[in-house]
Amino acid sequence: MPVKPLTSIMIKPAGPDCNLACSYCFYRRKQALFPEAKTHRMADDVLEEMIRQLMERSGPEVSLVWQGGEPTLMGLPFYQKVVALEQKHGRGQVVGNGLQTNGLLLDRDWTKFFRQYRFLIGLSLDGPEHVHDHYRCTRDGTGTWSRTVERARMLLDEGVATNALIVVSDYAARYPEEIYDFHKDLGLTFMQFIPCVEPGEDGFSAAPFSVSSEVFGIFLCRLFDRWRADVQDGKALTSIRFFDALFHVYLGLEPPECTIRKECGDYVVVEHNGDVYACDFFVEPGWRLGNVMQDSLDAMLNGRRQTRFGRQKAALPEPCRSCTWLRLCRGGCLKDRIRDPRDRGLNHFCEGLQTFFKHADPHFREMVAQWERYDPRGTAAEGETQPRGPGRIRIGRNDPCPCGSGLKYKKCCGR
Repeated sequence: MPVKPLTSIMIKPAGPDCNLACSYCFYRRKQALFPEAKTHRMADDVLEEMIRQLMERSGPEVSLVWQGGEPTLMGLPFYQKVVALEQKHGRGQVVGNGLQTNGLLLDRDWTKFFRQYRFLIGLSLDGPEHVHDHYRCTRDGTGTWSRTVERARMLLDEGVATNALIVVSDYAARYPEEIYDFHKDLGLTFMQFIPCVEPGEDGFSAAPFSVSSEVFGIFLCRLFDRWRADVQDGKALTSIRFFDALFHVYLGLEPPECTIRKECGDYVVVEHNGDVYACDFFVEPGWRLGNVMQDSLDAMLNGRRQTRFGRQKAALPEPCRSCTWLRLCRGGCLKDRIRDPRDRGLNHFCEGLQTFFKHADPHFREMVAQWERYDPRGTAAEGETQPRGPGRIRIGRNDPCPCGSGLKYKKCCGR
């Protein structure tokens, strides 16, 4: 069995703590795993040991993704320490730091730091005010849209690489074109759409804020049509991560999104106390791999439990194995097979994805044909890495990689 390289980790430095109370947040429930304190913060010795192991045992490129909860609760000095430790323990690697945030605690000092050290920021912003504030509120029910948009403009004005992270809830799914246009007009031209499905309180169905498979399929079709038509001089004006990942598959390449790979388990999650888990969506006792203070990251990544976790994804039910669209879906994310008991082990979004694949397939095939006709010696503009033409996926060599690694495209999937 080949050894998986230690190239990327996800860190939860403030655990499940957050300054918001979003209705659809799956990580709020993780408070129950850490009852020893009301607040959760990563200690200095855990931080250094984690970074030391990562830098000493990784290859020439390494990615750290800081998430939560809300990771900016740690304060700016924590991330200044992060960079100092990366430099202290580094061996000449290219290091990419990505940070996912609701943005509310950011100020100019944060944005200057992000720009100086080339952090890639994933900003949680669901769209226009009526969409964003439908679920993304403070504990007293106050909406956060105006403050989040203000932080988005501040990040962009400061020249910080910023992607939009958009949760597709039952409500947001009604407005694909409006959401797309809002982010593009704001300047957030790299977008990641995350379909929402979480267990309902009755234990027999999905939570009411979850998007249904049928509605999500329609949402994707409408979003795809808007994206495909939004071109200038033959070049797409935005990047949508799911569409980029599917294009990788059509080209016969490994997709940069784990949800559509044959197996998962290529990274690990480090909680604030050093506990290591198999996946962001499976921070639970059954998938605890160890702790960085006693165990090595590379050993946990390649251990039996993580290997078993990754192979679960490839253990597909018969409808998946005989599906026309298997190579584009691979059964979807493991968590989407278990959140709604009515799905009986199938991807919650199966029907909707099939609708979308049927709709988008001819257009992706035409894009591949354009790619194959491309002559890099004569038809690309200077600095372009991809052919020009309708529906072209826009990824410049120096753009942030759409996979979310924190690296430039040329240093990541563009290799």
